[in-house]
Amino acid sequence: MPLFEIETNAHIMIGWADTKDAAEGIAKENYPGEDVVRVTKRPRDVWVISKRLLGIGDSISPCDTARECLSRAQGDKVHAIRLYMMETGQDLSEAQRVIETNMSLGW
Repeated sequence: MPLFEIETNAHIMIGWADTKDAAEGIAKENYPGEDVVRVTKRPRDVWVISKRLLGIGDSISPCDTARECLSRAQGDKVHAIRLYMMETGQDLSEAQRVIETNMSLGW
């Protein structure tokens, strides 16, 4: 199954789909309020993001709580930060750091 890069006006998603139309359907299903601006079939069957390019060191790892908050917030960073603060009791600056880090890790 091919790997597609699906870009909306607010997100870039990577997913497997049988066709370009099916890939666009992934975006519409997960983010119904967003417009799909580009769907590209990837030339290989993996997607690679350089942690060094993103400025992420070896000590940072994904946070399941932050990723769940991002999922519940449908990618809305501000809402995800609020959810994370409520879930963990962290202050605003720490919640923002954790959510943004997990966004850069491709939640």
